[in-house]
Amino acid sequence: MSTFQPSVSIVVPVRNEADNIAPLIEEITTALDGRWDYEIIYVNDGSTDATGERLKAIMAQRSNLRQLRHSRSGGQSAAVRSGVRAARGVIVATLDGDGQNNPAFLPDLIAAVEKGAGRVGLAAGQRVGRKDTGFKKFQSRVANRVRNAILQDGTRDTGCGLKAFRREVFLMMPYFDGLHRFLPALVRREGYDIAYVDVVDRPRRSGVSNYGFFDRLWIGIMDLAGVWWLIRRKKPTPDVTEVNA
Repeated sequence: MSTFQPSVSIVVPVRNEADNIAPLIEEITTALDGRWDYEIIYVNDGSTDATGERLKAIMAQRSNLRQLRHSRSGGQSAAVRSGVRAARGVIVATLDGDGQNNPAFLPDLIAAVEKGAGRVGLAAGQRVGRKDTGFKKFQSRVANRVRNAILQDGTRDTGCGLKAFRREVFLMMPYFDGLHRFLPALVRREGYDIAYVDVVDRPRRSGVSNYGFFDRLWIGIMDLAGVWWLIRRKKPTPDVTEVNA
C-alpha cells in the first residue's frame, strides 16, 4: 500500500472506454500538475473491452494512477461510490470517462470547494453548449425542471459529471442507485452550500454511451419521491458539546 497522501482525488467511472483512457488521463495531468498533490482513481465498472489493460499500462508510468474494478457492472452511482470510498484526498472531484467533460474545468471546481472554507460541500458543473442530440437535451431540460420544482435545489443541471466535493460530505449521503443526480439536494439537506461553475460540454471522442442520463422518466419519478421524502423527514442537527468532569 502506497503511503502517498494526496490532497485531491479524481474519480473517473468507466465502462468500455478503452480508446478514451489515455487522452483523458493526459488532459487531467495537464490541468492539475503543479497545483495539487493528487491521485487519479479509475473505477472500471465491469468493462469487457481493453479498458483494464490500457489502465494497467499507464499505471506502470504514473504512480498516482489507481484502478478499481467491479467484477460486473454496478452502474455509475456504484462506480462513483467505490471511488470515493477508496479516495485518500480530502477533496474528491469526478468526471465522466467518455471525454465529454473537459478536465480543464477541474481546477475551478476544486478551488470553489477550497475557498468555501468548510461551508461549500459541493461544487457542481453546469453545462453550456451541450453536444447531445436535441431529443436528449429536451428530455434533460424537462427532467431538471421537474426535479427543481419538487426539490427546489436551485440547480439547473444535475447530470453533469464534473463535480467536486468534500469526501466526508459525500460519505454522509444515503446511498442509492442514481445518487449522483441528486447530490445538490442532498448536500443542501445536510446544511452545506453549493457552488456552481459553468463548464463547456464537448462531443464524445469515441465509443457509445454506457450510462443513462436522467431521462429515464419512471426511474426518475421514483427517485424524486424518495429524495423528497428524505428532505421532508430531515430534522435539524443538534449542536453537540462534550461535558468534561
